[in-house]
Amino acid sequence: MPAEERGDRADFDGANLDGANFDGANFDWARLRRAADEVAARAYAPYSGLRVGAAGLCAEGHLVTGCNVENASFGLTLCAECGLVTTLVASGCTRLVAVSVTAGDGRPLTPCGRCRQVLMEHGGPGMLLDGGPGAPPQRLGDLLPGAFDDAELVSRRGQDPGGRPEEPEEPDQARRPEEPEQAGQTGPPGADR
Repeated sequence: MPAEERGDRADFDGANLDGANFDGANFDWARLRRAADEVAARAYAPYSGLRVGAAGLCAEGHLVTGCNVENASFGLTLCAECGLVTTLVASGCTRLVAVSVTAGDGRPLTPCGRCRQVLMEHGGPGMLLDGGPGAPPQRLGDLLPGAFDDAELVSRRGQDPGGRPEEPEEPDQARRPEEPEQAGQTGPPGADR
């Protein structure tokens, strides 16, 4: 296994990883794309045949990768970006700053909406996506404007679906399980039949 995939510091010359100032200038996008191509070759895609790889640079300078893993129950398929985020978290890295997703052909593949949301959680709107040879990288926030994020959850905690603050229950009015209708009944009506 290459050192980069073990979570060792990647030597990305010219990558200024200081906070939100990373702009992708002088960054070796081709190298990130090659890493995505390499991991795409290990994808499990017996149903679609589309092997997808994702490679990302985290704020700590480590390279993390992931590939798609299909499932016969299509809704359980894991996208390459999900694998990438799992590797990011498992390696102890804090956030993604640059990501390249390919189908193993050296050309960037734009993440689907679900994967953009997953990447937003772990890279933020300033995370850069590979635009391809000769093209500038794209900010994730530009591809997913108005994204749902943790600020939405925090601002809505303690509210019912109608947007009204929930009122705490009085201790003496706490709900109790309903009493069985018949003597000796231990479960829901008809459960003993």
